[in-house]
Amino acid sequence: MQVGYLFTRLVLIGLLVCRCSYAQPAVDHHQHLLRSAVTPPEGFPLSAAELIAQMDEAGIRRAVILSIAYQFGNPSRPPIDNEHARVKAENDWTREQAALYPERLTAICGVNPLKEYALAEIQRCAKDPGLRRGLKLHFGNSDVDLDDSAHVVQLQMVFREANRHRMAIVVHLRSNTKRTWGAGQAKVFLQKLLPAAPNVPIQIAHMAGAGGYDDPGIDAAVGVFVDAIAARDKRMKRVYFEISGVFLEQWESKVNLIAKRLRAIGVDRILYGSDGPPLPNWRAFRTLPLTEAEFLKIESNIAPYLK
Repeated sequence: MQVGYLFTRLVLIGLLVCRCSYAQPAVDHHQHLLRSAVTPPEGFPLSAAELIAQMDEAGIRRAVILSIAYQFGNPSRPPIDNEHARVKAENDWTREQAALYPERLTAICGVNPLKEYALAEIQRCAKDPGLRRGLKLHFGNSDVDLDDSAHVVQLQMVFREANRHRMAIVVHLRSNTKRTWGAGQAKVFLQKLLPAAPNVPIQIAHMAGAGGYDDPGIDAAVGVFVDAIAARDKRMKRVYFEISGVFLEQWESKVNLIAKRLRAIGVDRILYGSDGPPLPNWRAFRTLPLTEAEFLKIESNIAPYLK
């Protein structure tokens, strides 16, 4: 009896331990190393070692490091000499940092898609085993204007090139805050850009925003995608939404709306991400009015490009 009782207790304890370890996100799909940032926000990791320490604190096993090489082509920053060389060096440094923890970190190539060297850099990254998994585009820091037909044509070429090399696309879709953002721009993305990359996963960062969820244009953009999903639009087949950055500012009053949108998108399409120190972001995520089953589903989701 005593042996059987102890065995049962050990099994129950084991199940509880497994449940606790599983509650953490399997992957943080949105991290940056900000050694090249002009003024890195306090607490953001500057190196892979710092990121791993923060991941360990949060109990997160794996993360995607999105290169910030596109910052060297940011038109709001002073011009620099040898810009493409600086972009290449930043992408390569990001790959080198990820390679220090190959079982835990995956690097993604970054570039301003409007630059004349964008296609060449995508081709270079596609040949690099440490960068070929995907491409990070930041429409805000690249000052992309989805109402500008010339920008759309250039973006179509970039999306086709990534698709040709089977590179997933992680996109900060929200335009610069001085530009209009909402349903109209989301429709351009749906109708003009998604068809240019039909065979690769598309990961929309920050729930189509740029931090927080207070701007009504963010929800208007999300509404376009929700309607397309409901209509079984084939262009949305490989599109995923990443819950990162939402908890950076002015989101607390929108928790019911955020939860509603996550359910309308479908929790199987939601990828967890932090875009900052993992533990506080994960804790904030856990305050959303979702069921435990929905939390666990989102936290267990892994982007196809990591499998």
